[in-house]
Amino acid sequence: MSWPPASTVWFRRRVIPRVHAVRLGDLDEGTSAHVWTIGHRMGRALRRSGLRCEGVNVFLADGKAAFRTVFHFHLHVLPRFEGDGFRIAADQDTRPRSLLDQESKAVQSGLAALGLPTADMSTERDVTA
Repeated sequence: MSWPPASTVWFRRRVIPRVHAVRLGDLDEGTSAHVWTIGHRMGRALRRSGLRCEGVNVFLADGKAAFRTVFHFHLHVLPRFEGDGFRIAADQDTRPRSLLDQESKAVQSGLAALGLPTADMSTERDVTA
C-alpha cells in the first residue's frame, strides 16, 4: 500500500521548516514548536475546509526505523475519513510494569543529559492523595 493511500494523497499536507534538518533533534525548540503550531492550524483548517475530513492524523517519522523515506524533517497532516484505507499496524502487546518503569527512568536520564528538568514519570501514582 502506498503511504498514505491514493484516496488521501491529493489533499494531505506537509509542514517543512525553512531551516534544513534531517531529524527532529536537529531543530531548535523554537522552530520545532512553530512546525507543530502550523500543523495544529492546518488540522483545524482541514476540519473546516469542506473537504472530506472526519478526523486528522499528525504524523512524524523520525528516522528509517520509523518508516521515513525522505530524509529531511517534515510533519504530515493527514485528513482522515472512515474507509480511507490508511492504517498503521503496530504490535500492542502489554508490557510488564517493571519494563515501563525502567524505560521511564531511561527517558529521565536522556532529559538530564540534555540539561532539561525531569518530571516524575513513574507509572505508579498515589490516587488517594
